[in-house]
Amino acid sequence: MRSTFMGLEASKRGLFTQQSALYTTGHNISNANTAGYSRQRVNMQPTLGFPGTGLNAPITPGFIGTGVEAGSVQRIRDSFVDRQYRQESNKLGYWESRSQAISQMEDVLNEPSDYGLAKSLDELWKSLQDLSVNPENGGARAVVVQRGIAVADSFNYMNKSITEIQDNTSKEIGISLNNVNSILEQIGDLNRQITAIEPNGYMPNDLYDARDNLLDELGTFFPIETSNVLSGGNALKVAEGSVTVSLKLKDGTLLKVVDGKDFAQLRVTATDREADNVTPNSMVEGLHLVSVDDAGIETFLNNDWTTAGAAVSQNINSFSDLGKLKSLVNSFGYSSDGTPAGTEKGLFPDMIAKLNLMAKSFAEEFNALHANGTDMNGAQGGTFFINKTQTPENATDIDAGNIYIATAIIDNSNLIAASDSAPDPLNPEEGNGKQALTLANMKFNSLVALENVSVQTYFQGVIGKLGVDGQQASRLMFNTVTLQQAVSERRASISSVSLDEEMTNMITFQQAYNASARMITVVDETLDKIINGMGRVGN
Repeated sequence: MRSTFMGLEASKRGLFTQQSALYTTGHNISNANTAGYSRQRVNMQPTLGFPGTGLNAPITPGFIGTGVEAGSVQRIRDSFVDRQYRQESNKLGYWESRSQAISQMEDVLNEPSDYGLAKSLDELWKSLQDLSVNPENGGARAVVVQRGIAVADSFNYMNKSITEIQDNTSKEIGISLNNVNSILEQIGDLNRQITAIEPNGYMPNDLYDARDNLLDELGTFFPIETSNVLSGGNALKVAEGSVTVSLKLKDGTLLKVVDGKDFAQLRVTATDREADNVTPNSMVEGLHLVSVDDAGIETFLNNDWTTAGAAVSQNINSFSDLGKLKSLVNSFGYSSDGTPAGTEKGLFPDMIAKLNLMAKSFAEEFNALHANGTDMNGAQGGTFFINKTQTPENATDIDAGNIYIATAIIDNSNLIAASDSAPDPLNPEEGNGKQALTLANMKFNSLVALENVSVQTYFQGVIGKLGVDGQQASRLMFNTVTLQQAVSERRASISSVSLDEEMTNMITFQQAYNASARMITVVDETLDKIINGMGRVGN
């Protein structure tokens, strides 16, 4: 026979469960604007029916329900959509960084414009044409000197500016590595907290959200793979457990960096605990994987986390071609063969190498033509462009960073070899301006070192390629932003808080709570009749 108080107990459970649902709804509404928050719901389930099974179980007309209970409070999340989001974030991290690097170089080169290198070269050619008309004119000679200085300054400025951007990228790589290491440590700490809570039968949903936010951030730096390890004890079936995080390599192998509460750290070198000192080749020489114990003692690890006898490193080129860190390295520069002596490749080194080649070829050709002429004193033309860092001045090892005008020519413009012959003592004219015209026509000379094109044509090609690369990076960044936005909206439709939906739920749970309370009143009235009204004869 069922208990007289059975209805009271069932309604009490209804009150508690609907109350839990209302509290969870309030928690969702409170976090409607919290970044990375996933809405939560109470998973309601019926309690065991009456009667139970066994030989002594009472016989009743049917299996009577005993009410409802909150089985768990679960967050709403789709792991497949999360994985898609991180894949798109990884692509976006690469192309966004790439586009920014190219944009910075475009700002430095500033072409086409009225103030760039191309304009400076044009002004130099024009000043030489003017000098060919009036080779004895001191003003025309002074203009040639100043135009030559402007060309040298343009080369110097571009080299210095790109080198400074490269240095800033070096610092950004160090900061990014420190951020990655911090994220790995935080994920390990969250795993520790989660595995301490779950065996008690609780769902640490807010800790799950914090961990997923860190995984989203980590995914912008490296391509990652994650897997979950369920907790033991009384952990609920829907509990997510700790997460194992691995970095994905090109060959498909996984480099484990978080395993439960244990986490690895990435080091640029085997000795530096911090990643502040990044050299052009250090990212290619290796990222060392170490574990850090509570005392701060580091132990080098293999890919499978077995202790290595010596430092084991991963070449940056071993990683997938996407991710912000890979993009920074590709911009900053790296060794082509993985050794410090290898040819340096990368966005900034390639541009600096092209500018150096251009400056060197330009100076050598100009100096050769200038040496074939004669100056106002009838002497053979001397060196016009020199390496300003060398003492004494000479024309060896000229590049975009050190090209300048010889000090003697700056001090005495009469040393410009504008004539192709010495002055005639019997003729008052100080020679002619044919060599100046030859120098001006260098604008059209094809240089073997520059792939058989002129200096300005070569520079136009450099600018054109940079523009095409920048356009491609911008286009791919736009595409990845669009794809990421689509996945983000899909994830938001699943996990984010809808105030309209929560208001509807609030009314639903409130009415269910009121109904359970009303049911308790009914049962109370029934019990009052049984207790106080039954057995009174004649009433």
